[in-house]
Amino acid sequence: MSEPFSLLSTFHLTGERPGKDLADIGQLGLRPALFSDYQNLSKLRHDYPLVLVDGGAGGAIVRSLTDIIDEVLREIAPRGGEGERLRRNVLGLEDDIRTLVSRGNKGTLLQLWDMAETNRLSKADKAGRKLLGDSLSRARAALGIDGELVGCDGETPVKVLTHTWTAVQENKACRFADEISELTVKLSNILKADTMRSEKAFDPETLKRSVGSVYEGAFDFEAMSDILGSAFVDGAMPDKRRRIRAALAALKSQRFFEKDEKGAKKVRRNGVHGFVFDRCTQALEAFQERLPEMVDLVKAMTIARLEIEGRYKEETHDPFFRKFDERFLEPEDMARFPSYLVCLRNGADAKAEKAILPEVLSSGLPMKVLVQNDDILGEPSITSGRFYLGIRGSQLAAMAIGLNNAYVLQSSGSTLYRMRKSILGGLMNGQPALFSIFSGLAGASPDPAKNTPETPPYLRAAAALESRAFPAFVFDPARGDDWASRFSVAENPQVGAEWPVHRFCCEDENLQKISENIAFTFVDFAATDGRYGGNFADVPRSEWRDAMVPVDTFLKLNAEAAAEKVPYILMVDENNTLHKVIVDVRLIEAARRCREMWRNLQELGGVDNSHARNLLAKEKDLWEQEKERELEALRSQPAPDQPAPVSEEAISAAAEPAQAEAEQDDEPPAAPSDEPYIETPRCTTCDECTQINNRMFAYDDNKQAFIADLDAGTFRQLVEAAESCQVAIIHPGKPRTPGEPGLEDLISRAEVFN
Repeated sequence: MSEPFSLLSTFHLTGERPGKDLADIGQLGLRPALFSDYQNLSKLRHDYPLVLVDGGAGGAIVRSLTDIIDEVLREIAPRGGEGERLRRNVLGLEDDIRTLVSRGNKGTLLQLWDMAETNRLSKADKAGRKLLGDSLSRARAALGIDGELVGCDGETPVKVLTHTWTAVQENKACRFADEISELTVKLSNILKADTMRSEKAFDPETLKRSVGSVYEGAFDFEAMSDILGSAFVDGAMPDKRRRIRAALAALKSQRFFEKDEKGAKKVRRNGVHGFVFDRCTQALEAFQERLPEMVDLVKAMTIARLEIEGRYKEETHDPFFRKFDERFLEPEDMARFPSYLVCLRNGADAKAEKAILPEVLSSGLPMKVLVQNDDILGEPSITSGRFYLGIRGSQLAAMAIGLNNAYVLQSSGSTLYRMRKSILGGLMNGQPALFSIFSGLAGASPDPAKNTPETPPYLRAAAALESRAFPAFVFDPARGDDWASRFSVAENPQVGAEWPVHRFCCEDENLQKISENIAFTFVDFAATDGRYGGNFADVPRSEWRDAMVPVDTFLKLNAEAAAEKVPYILMVDENNTLHKVIVDVRLIEAARRCREMWRNLQELGGVDNSHARNLLAKEKDLWEQEKERELEALRSQPAPDQPAPVSEEAISAAAEPAQAEAEQDDEPPAAPSDEPYIETPRCTTCDECTQINNRMFAYDDNKQAFIADLDAGTFRQLVEAAESCQVAIIHPGKPRTPGEPGLEDLISRAEVFN
């Protein structure tokens, strides 16, 4: 073993730095190489900022600024020069709005639009100001939407969840108000009709009101009352009146929703219950305290319906309602009431609250719990030498899945917009729900001298998702009885691979282009956190050795082969100079555990499932055995009699059609539409498909793509590859795995390429 390799190996195994050449990456300001394209997020079009749409209960609740601008341009920008001018001006304004949000400006979409528009017009020359103003005013008129504009930061998960939850409750409140109003009116009408059958109906004052002020002088109401009263037969039902009045009182005094007065703006009344909490214990206590009110209100609504429909039987229903309590509440009764939203963040109190999460989520109560993870790595562990990837990370959501009756969603802050439908689904159903979200923040570095570059929360959150440190998934027990229906990992990048692989291009010191595929692993994610700078060492270019291998390659080696190698990742400095950074064994062990956790999620999500793979291998083996038996049976048959000689004339006559048939056979047969295939001769080597899955897609000797192993990927990856192929030569065919998530949408997307 050479001395340079020995020094590298020493650091990898012990974390010690023999000599001064192996520098701490925190002192150099390094960042993962794949971050080099994301130095200024405000200049890149992505999901953020988001618009929390005002009054979104009847339509979109959360929109991306990018989607809004695209929709506006589709409406106002025609093809041609004028349309291009509009697009250029409006996209420039979008860029300015994104910059304002990144600098901490707060406000609604229209407020920041006006601010950006004013700034942009002030910088334009006199000649261009008029055209610019025309473009921006036309775009503003086409917006038709407003709401708070939020960037990706530590407050975003709470804001998005709370806004969506509020929209769900407002929709529920509208339905509830309509139902209460209908019951109240009909019960009041019954009381009026009952009053007309009572002695009170012939009271002089009642008779006077029934005639009206115009003719009241023409009647003697005292005499009329005596005459009518003498012939009255009492038909009123006092018990029924008492029931209806009690039901009306309960309906009018409910405190679960704000009272909506017709023609007036809804105003929160004193005493209306709140349903947003920062502790699970508070939410549980509030539910228990309000349970008698819920029982009384459901009881009143049930009695009201029976009375309105004329089905109330005192001999049957009186005993039933005397014993009516929470045991009689049905799921549809509970669904009428608001759910309880609990927002938890990291902290001492949050640890205690998380301890009772299993009780909350297994209770069956309408509790929606947001657990916001601001630091999924935590401080380096001194006692065990291991990274803390426990309850603050994926294991919290994994525990909730094990309860088997709660809706569970895990996501990073960067994917909140893409998972908005799943978030809405979890808030709308009647099950307990857990939303585990990584905000993209990180713990503070203990050493202020560290020079680790600042990573925006959006980029850090995306890196956590990409590196499998915090993968996205949804578990919905209401969707079916099997895992294929209930569980999905479809929102993860390159879901069929261990680690996502991307093409990285740069120039060396001789200005020669370097291009290679780089896997983004858990180690790359840890490199963004200044607290772990000591687990990395920058290797001078003069000491780069063949024994240094990428982390993803190192993780595939057996123990014997790994002993001869040292793992590294590629990083860049502020000048985009490429560095190779070796990694200590503690990070490698953490990456292995992260990979195992991701592999388990893949199995649950039906991606490269080991049971399905083993069954396929068994079926293939049985098929081959059957095929061999058939061939053996053919071989054992006696040879046919020798055919009679054929004349030269017959040979000559058959030559021409045989030749034509041979020429026809030389043409490649059209691939069946059900089977995926690539038109390999037309491949331009764009690397799009191999970046998606380099096991499913590979290059031949001519550097042209073909499908190497269909079992190594998913139908989703075939469709994504077809969509990204620059020359449209990939044909996904039909899905081979019926249980793959999202097949209906994927089949529709694949049709245009088949």
